[in-house]
Amino acid sequence: MTGETLRYAAVMTLAGIGVPVLAALNARLGSRIGSPAAAATILFAVAFCGAAATMIATRGTPSLAAAPAQPRHLFLAGLLVAFYVLSVTWVAPLFGLGNAIMFVLLGQLVSAAVIDQFGLMGSIVRQVTPMRGTGLLLMAAGVFLTQRG
Repeated sequence: MTGETLRYAAVMTLAGIGVPVLAALNARLGSRIGSPAAAATILFAVAFCGAAATMIATRGTPSLAAAPAQPRHLFLAGLLVAFYVLSVTWVAPLFGLGNAIMFVLLGQLVSAAVIDQFGLMGSIVRQVTPMRGTGLLLMAAGVFLTQRG
């Protein structure tokens, strides 16, 4: 692996670590204040501040001017992240954090394989070969087994 590949892997591993932590924290906040939607709104307000500060610090502000000219379907990502945050904030306290994240991971495995297979949304085409398919099945089985008593 190259240094760049290791750096990308490290960043994405940290992001992966953050997903269940985010889910647990926001689910707890939603339970404590009595509203998953309010907890999600607070999360997005804090996330907005963090993203805006990062954009300003990295001089990405001029990029906002290009946003209105982009295809509208690209903005659906915001709705998808809202759906994820709202659903995990609502479901995790009732279903269990591990169970909720397990099904999120299964969904991610399937979705990523389909996106890669067909190069959807401009992604790099990575065919689901028999070897890769076996790996995906093993990962799915591993995710399932981690939640079995």
